[in-house]
Amino acid sequence: MYRKYKNAELVKPSGLDLKDHLIGVQRVTKVTKGGRAFGFSAIVVVGDEAGVVGQGLGKSKDVATAIAKGIEDAKKNLVRIPLLRKTLPHEQKGKYGGARVNIIPATEGTGVIAGGAVRTVLEAVGIQDVLSKSQGSSNPHNVVKATFDALLQLRSAKSVADDRGISLEKVFNG
Repeated sequence: MYRKYKNAELVKPSGLDLKDHLIGVQRVTKVTKGGRAFGFSAIVVVGDEAGVVGQGLGKSKDVATAIAKGIEDAKKNLVRIPLLRKTLPHEQKGKYGGARVNIIPATEGTGVIAGGAVRTVLEAVGIQDVLSKSQGSSNPHNVVKATFDALLQLRSAKSVADDRGISLEKVFNG
């Protein structure tokens, strides 16, 4: 799922204190010859609020099972996000389908200035000070994936220094 991101560090769920956050439950209808068949899809984000987060989708005929399947799917897709003192290391834009998300680091005490699905994902990661703007599609599935796109593109100063083959001080004093 995260193959296109070269710096995505996948994480195993064992030993982590993961909290699940339900983003949305949708009722879906399949029209058949015998009538309508109702089902539910649930999008869920799990995170340890210390830089590890994952998202999943569960589908079932009842809500509780759909949520449980979503949580299990999210635990299979855990990834580590680089943080800088409870905020982001740098500004980043993410895109998925028609949804675009812009996340910007903020000074301490700002809080999470984000709405809906973006807020839930950022709180699950453990980010406490951030500004964000969601544009385009407000479909929660696409907004969550756009937020993950932005988060997975984040790079820590150490990874930048390693990629360039220079010391950490030279990254800042360039």
